[in-house]
Amino acid sequence: MKIELEPSGERVMENMYKRSLGAYTIYMMHIASYRFVEEICTGRRVLDYGCGSGYGSKLISKIANEVVGVDVSPEAIQYADDNYRNDNLSFHQIDPGSQLPFPDGHFDVILSFQVIEHVSDDDSYLREARRLLGQGGILVTITPDRQHRLLAGQKPWNRWHLREYSQEMLVTLISRHFAIRRNLKMGAEWSVAATEMVRYRKTKWLCLPVTLPFIPESVRRFSLDLIHRITGILKSPSSALHKEYGFDETAFIVSDKPPNPMNLIIVAQAEDASQAL
Repeated sequence: MKIELEPSGERVMENMYKRSLGAYTIYMMHIASYRFVEEICTGRRVLDYGCGSGYGSKLISKIANEVVGVDVSPEAIQYADDNYRNDNLSFHQIDPGSQLPFPDGHFDVILSFQVIEHVSDDDSYLREARRLLGQGGILVTITPDRQHRLLAGQKPWNRWHLREYSQEMLVTLISRHFAIRRNLKMGAEWSVAATEMVRYRKTKWLCLPVTLPFIPESVRRFSLDLIHRITGILKSPSSALHKEYGFDETAFIVSDKPPNPMNLIIVAQAEDASQAL
């Protein structure tokens, strides 16, 4: 029997991406992320380290030699297995506290898209990525840019995020394990980015009382869960399931200084590698 996943702000579902302009914008940013790494992944063994519902792993399997998607959610892995198949594609559920079931140096490329902000021990997460990469292996990390999402010192208003990074914070963290090769951001012109940027501006002030730096984590999470339930009740049902929005993933710009930055992108390489990108 096929599993039907419930969509959430943290699990992007292909069959739900047109339900609103906001959902569509987030989905297109995810697609732009996978398009960005196509050249890096071509003909290589790739680990999608936190694959979610699996659609991105399937995209990369069209050009990679092998793709393995892993996730801590058994429901997400079952959904991916049911919906995304290719001869060179497999999915595995993992225990967040255990070593992944692959030998040292098994992969050429590891993709970590919208995952590290959920990980309690980000250093251990990166050490495991380093173990799994072969000589010259590439890690691509994409995560929200806190620059516009949060005030200085503010904890995340996203109830699933344990932390959010500035560019400096992320570079410092990853450089403890890898050599930084490219330090970029993803943004878009205001006509595309406005939905997300306005949401950031409103939400960080709405949630400020429960996301101050001294607020205990249990209080932050309980309060954000409550806010989410209340706003969910107040929202009217979407009537935009088949609406066209006039842009696609090509509207997102990856550079060192894109307009309206929303994501950080770090391309890093195993430090003992002899080859460069």
